[in-house]
Amino acid sequence: MKLGQIDWEGRLTAAVFGEGYAHPVPGYTVRELIDETERRHADLREFLKEHAIKGQLEAAPRIPITPREVWACGCTYETDAGDDFYQRARTAPRPEIFFKGTHRVCAGPGGKIGLRGDSTFMAPEPGLAVLLGSHGRILGYTLANDVSARDIERENPLYLSQSKVFTGCCALGPWFVTADEVANPYSIGIHCQIRRGETALFEGSCSTARMSRKIEVLIEYLLRANPVPAGSVLLTGTGILVPEEVALQPEDVVTIAGDGLGTLANEAALAG
Repeated sequence: MKLGQIDWEGRLTAAVFGEGYAHPVPGYTVRELIDETERRHADLREFLKEHAIKGQLEAAPRIPITPREVWACGCTYETDAGDDFYQRARTAPRPEIFFKGTHRVCAGPGGKIGLRGDSTFMAPEPGLAVLLGSHGRILGYTLANDVSARDIERENPLYLSQSKVFTGCCALGPWFVTADEVANPYSIGIHCQIRRGETALFEGSCSTARMSRKIEVLIEYLLRANPVPAGSVLLTGTGILVPEEVALQPEDVVTIAGDGLGTLANEAALAG
């Protein structure tokens, strides 16, 4: 089941998506749906079957959730890229996990991703994200763009939060595919394209099969002494590294596609 949000009757509303259409779930955003099913100890999929409108509606997907918190992981893919500091992070028992922000810094399909004015190497970091219920239960999967100022991070690892957190630093969408419909999250092909006008500057692909850490392990470390609330999102890292010569500029369009997950496209703009 594809769960996301649409603009409906003047309100951001949860919806179940089909091929080119949506079934609104009146009275709920996705976050409110999660809260309600958690309160009732109800199955999310069954709740959607009961409450989604049966008629089909043509509507574009919006941001699939206004997340309470967004967390992200780094150095989770097998690669030789990066200096010794990054290699140590890849091989250490404890994964790299950092706070990405709240819904304030997030964009959905067609929204703007942000570029810092004090960075010369802004890059997309496409990857798989998981929607979390209570106690870290995985409710669904979506595509994410962990937009990053790579030059700021390289200058000093202690600048990580400045390289990762700013207006438009995270894109999510187009919807969540519920966990029951993702048989193997470690066999998802992800593709990224950067276009500048009519020119494709970059094309890159990877598979989540190259992840060197299990998602459940990332969640377990995330929740240590840190009870992340239901309705939060965890970005699981990227296996696609964009070279510095194609650093993002305003009006560039980043398109991320994932097997069975749809397509997420965003235009870059200077962050305010």
